Amino acid sequence: MEVKNYILGEWIAGKGIEIEHQNAITGEIISSCSSADLDYEAILNYGRKIGSSALRKMTFQQRGEMIKSLALHLHKKKEIFYELSKATGATRIDSWIDIEGGIGNLFANASLRRQFPDLPYHVDGQAAPLSKNGTFIGHHIMVPKKGVAVHINAFNFPIWGMLEKIAVNMMAGVASVVKPSEYTSYLTALMVDEIIKSKILPEGCLQLIPGLGRGLIDYVDHRDVVTFTGSAATGRVLKSRPNIINNSVPFNLEADSLNACVLGEDAKKGTHEFDLFIKEVHKEITVKTGQKCTAIRRILVPDSLIDEVQSALIKKLEKTIIGNPDNKDVRMGALATKIQVERVKENIELLMKSQDVVYGDQENFTVCDASKDKGAFISPVLFRNDKPFLNDDVHSIEAFGPVSTLIPYKGIEEAVNLVEMGKGSLVTSIVTNNNKLAKDFVVESANMNGRILVLNERCAKESTGHGSPMPLLTHGGPGRAGGGEEMGGVRGIKHYLQRTSIQGHPETITRITEQFQVGGDQPEANPHVFRKHFEELEVGETVFTHKHTVTTADIVNFANVSGDNFYAHMDETSLEGTIFEERVAHGYFILSKAAGLFVDPAKGPVLLNYGIDECRFTKPVYAGATIGVKFTVKEKIDQKKKDEEDIARGIVKFLVDIYDESNETVGIATILTMVKKIDQSK
Repeated sequence: MEVKNYILGEWIAGKGIEIEHQNAITGEIISSCSSADLDYEAILNYGRKIGSSALRKMTFQQRGEMIKSLALHLHKKKEIFYELSKATGATRIDSWIDIEGGIGNLFANASLRRQFPDLPYHVDGQAAPLSKNGTFIGHHIMVPKKGVAVHINAFNFPIWGMLEKIAVNMMAGVASVVKPSEYTSYLTALMVDEIIKSKILPEGCLQLIPGLGRGLIDYVDHRDVVTFTGSAATGRVLKSRPNIINNSVPFNLEADSLNACVLGEDAKKGTHEFDLFIKEVHKEITVKTGQKCTAIRRILVPDSLIDEVQSALIKKLEKTIIGNPDNKDVRMGALATKIQVERVKENIELLMKSQDVVYGDQENFTVCDASKDKGAFISPVLFRNDKPFLNDDVHSIEAFGPVSTLIPYKGIEEAVNLVEMGKGSLVTSIVTNNNKLAKDFVVESANMNGRILVLNERCAKESTGHGSPMPLLTHGGPGRAGGGEEMGGVRGIKHYLQRTSIQGHPETITRITEQFQVGGDQPEANPHVFRKHFEELEVGETVFTHKHTVTTADIVNFANVSGDNFYAHMDETSLEGTIFEERVAHGYFILSKAAGLFVDPAKGPVLLNYGIDECRFTKPVYAGATIGVKFTVKEKIDQKKKDEEDIARGIVKFLVDIYDESNETVGIATILTMVKKIDQSK
């Protein structure tokens, strides 16, 4: 079977055969691929002009709904991916990380639509006043880049590696060209085939290069973003290509790293934390056969506990059955390719020069339901390095397989120093039930880590573990780890947006951002805004309420009703040394009274109050002060019906500006309301 390229809207074969794909368990050839002689300039232009153009026209809400639909579709099809994933040497658990972890990324990123406006672009932060009288302000918008995201991915996660990246750039409104590792691209291609057949994505927003892809990044330019996941050495070569440098192409590098797991000094044998540590380290050695950029390569243990840890780990490794993932007893599969076996063995040989093997023999290990010679099998290897400051190869050589090293340390400061000798990591874990120890370690180690997991009994049941990056948190790390950031929720999406400052009159900025800016026009609403449906409301229209004079009785009655008898409201004799001149009205009374002023109580399109985004009380209000409210449509966010029976509605943000008789603002808040639509069909 030939794995073709999905480019220019169709499946196209490359010239010849670049790679033959072998089943990692049986050694048989299952497919081949080539991306030779492709017109990469045309491929990139197609993504820019067709794919990205279509995505840029969609709002964040629409992109999010699209990605959610894709996630639901792929989840229904997941078993076909599991079946083929076995050929990569993966067990069911290994494949779960890749397949359902990848689909989970789609769901997580789709949910981020709620944190963006109902626009094709993002309004970032708050307006900046730039003039004395408020007629000139500044703001920031973030618009989708008009290029493509070129993703060059690693062999170990052929599905997750693609989905965790494209979910982010599609949310931003940018198309993708994906070049998975040629060694496992057959699995990526199977998923891309299902994505294309679903017709959920606009044409051109996803293209696939399953072969070597030589020449692909020679045609990227300033409009594009390039990401690379793989070895630090290859990443540096790609990052330094002339057109990457000359065109200032954003380049996100996520490289392998020598991640550490630290056993806290409090976690003695017999504690829950000691057992958790053994379980977590064993898992990170054997899951995915150690082929994870986040896997634990350095096991840091208090010197008084290292013999006990070594004994416990060896017992776990001895019980680990290696072999065919189809066998229910198998707990560790094969490496992805025989090429990887040779690469791992080469690095094992290098590490053996400076440290001792305490477990693992590549000549003498048993394989269940498979041929050791035909498949890409390898034995786990556990090293011990009693002189890690002197024999420091362990801090620079990575065997990208089921290989890790036991390292003793004396005191938390020494543990921190040993972690830092890895020159930058994606993740470090510390297993401890001592919160002070955890704090000291985290604060001192954070500068050299992209992520730190603090694991103990209290979080263990729900912890996602050392090796699992999460979609809403950043994935990347400093130094050797590449210096990049992937995912990270809203932060990740912003990597594919161009931030631009805009300046002008508040009314102009209001119309550009579609968010009301203070100083913009506030035409009086007629009828009242609570009488209008979602489609009828206009940003900026305002209800100017009648006014109310605050009395001492108001203050006392609110205290009685709320139970808030704070001295500043109820005891004039206690005000010395405070900012208050006399008894002050409760802030929440002021907000509550404001609601009484701006609410039109009769039944209408407004369904409910959805919450408060922000609220500030900016000036004390004393008895005798007269307050009024300017109630302004600030922003509108469309919502999609959940089902046919659901009420079609949108979210409307209102600015509540409460002012006194001197026309000074005394309180300001943004409230959210759910407002019914006229059109109930969508």
